[in-house]
Amino acid sequence: MSSLRIFVIGGMTSYRALFNWVTPWILIPTFVVGPITQMLLFVYIGRNAGIGSDEFFVIGNALQYAAIPCLFAMGNTIADERRQMTLGIILSTPAPRVPLFLGRALPVIANGFLVSLFALVAGGLMFGISVPATAYLPIVGVTAVCAFSCTGLGLVGAALSLRVRETAVLSNVIFGVLLVFSGANVPLDDLPDAMAAVSPWLPLTHGIAAARALADGATAGSVTGEVLREVGVGAAYVVIGMAMLSYLEWESRRRATLEMA
Repeated sequence: MSSLRIFVIGGMTSYRALFNWVTPWILIPTFVVGPITQMLLFVYIGRNAGIGSDEFFVIGNALQYAAIPCLFAMGNTIADERRQMTLGIILSTPAPRVPLFLGRALPVIANGFLVSLFALVAGGLMFGISVPATAYLPIVGVTAVCAFSCTGLGLVGAALSLRVRETAVLSNVIFGVLLVFSGANVPLDDLPDAMAAVSPWLPLTHGIAAARALADGATAGSVTGEVLREVGVGAAYVVIGMAMLSYLEWESRRRATLEMA
């Protein structure tokens, strides 16, 4: 029961503490304007270059933008505690580490899901994209899976915040990698072989492919493989992130560098 309490209440409390704003309207540029401007940029680049379609770029960028809350918020759950000199207090408690850290991921997944879902709806309305009615719910499910897998990668970034000084720079680099490698704007077949070989091991790649197939009329059953691969990638990053957190916490205690950048 105590682990469940840590997972739910602790996670929500930590998430609320991430934002140092007086009014929630400050989030509009990041979570509302940001994905729309990114979609507009790549849609019109695609039109002028005569490649892809509006649907291709809207779906790719809407799902890829989940990386903003999933990477930055997840990384800051640890980095902010370290910056405010409270991380040592948290880690000195007997609270089990799995619910302590995974509870912080739950609201981040919801945040990434809502941002991507908004971008999908807004992009579809702006560019008049027609999607079969039977694809609506499956695409919503794929969006949730993408948010989960991307948050798994964010957990790895959170672990690295025990070693690096500035997680925002790291998250920006990862965001750029996902923008290119996930197939959001460049078809995977057009990527160099080395880059194409990396793409399947990154979050969003399989989810974006599944969402595009659904929008083109594929059945939910036909994209099950892609969805399961996306889940597997996310789960793998969660395991890696938890292992890194455990090791780097131990190493920081050994070197007395837990709250030193």
